[in-house]
Amino acid sequence: MTNPAISIQLWTVRDELTADLDGTLAKLSAIGFRNVEAFGFVSRADELAEAFARHGISSPTGHASLASGTENPFDSSIAVPTPEEVFAAANKLGMTTVFDPFVAPDRWETLEEITKTADALNAAAAIGATYGVKVGYHNHNQEFLKKIDGRFPLEVFAELLDPAVGLELDLYWASAGGADVVALLDGLGDRVVALHVKDGTLEPLPSLGEIPTDQVPAGEGVVALTDALDAARFAEYAIIEFDAYPGDIWQGVTTGYEFLSARGLV
Repeated sequence: MTNPAISIQLWTVRDELTADLDGTLAKLSAIGFRNVEAFGFVSRADELAEAFARHGISSPTGHASLASGTENPFDSSIAVPTPEEVFAAANKLGMTTVFDPFVAPDRWETLEEITKTADALNAAAAIGATYGVKVGYHNHNQEFLKKIDGRFPLEVFAELLDPAVGLELDLYWASAGGADVVALLDGLGDRVVALHVKDGTLEPLPSLGEIPTDQVPAGEGVVALTDALDAARFAEYAIIEFDAYPGDIWQGVTTGYEFLSARGLV
C-alpha cells in the first residue's frame, strides 16, 4: 500500500464549525490533523483560507457538485456553482482535487444515465485542468444497489471516466451497498486516489437517502477498514468522516485519528 495522509471531512463537525470556526479548527489541529476536506467552500473560500492558515491546516481535497447539473441535488431551489467558480475557489484554498460528492440514485440505474454522468464529470475535469485542479467522484450506496451486466454501477462508471479522473471510495457506503471493498479496490486499482475511512455496524442497514444510525468510530464496526487500507495501493488520502454520530463527536474523531496513526499514517 501507499502511505496516505490522514485527513477529515469537515462535514463531520459541521455544527461545530457553524458555531465556532476557529475553535473547531483548533481542536482538530490539537488532535493532530494537518489536512481537512472542505465542503460548501465556494461561497466562503477567503474565510476558510484565512482560518486554515491560522491553524496550520491544509485542504488538499474538497467536495463540490460538478456532475449534478445546475440544481443542488438536495435542494432544487438552490443553484450549484459553475465549475469555473468551484475551481477558482479551490485554487484559493490550495486544493489539488475536487470530488463530486453525490449524484442522484436514479442516475445509476441504466448505462445511458451512467454514461451521461461520466461525460459530465469528464467535461468538468477538462475545465479543472485549466486551473491545475483534478476532479473525482465520491460514492454513497446508490452506486451499488442495482447491477449493470453483472457489475456494480460504480465499476461501469470508472471505465467511462477520463484517466485523469479519480475516485474517492467511501468504504462504509460501499459496504452498505453490498460490495466487498477489498475486491472492489483490487479491481479499481489506481482509479481510487482517496478513501473515506468510515465504520459502522450495518445494523440496521442504512436505507437509500436516510441518515445512518449505526456509525461508530473507525475500527469499532464491521467495515473491513484495515484490509481496505492495505488494498488501496494508490490512495493519497485516508479521510475520517461521520455522516451522523450519536456520541461525543470529538471522541469519535479522536478514535478515528488514532486508528489511522497506529498504522503509521500521518
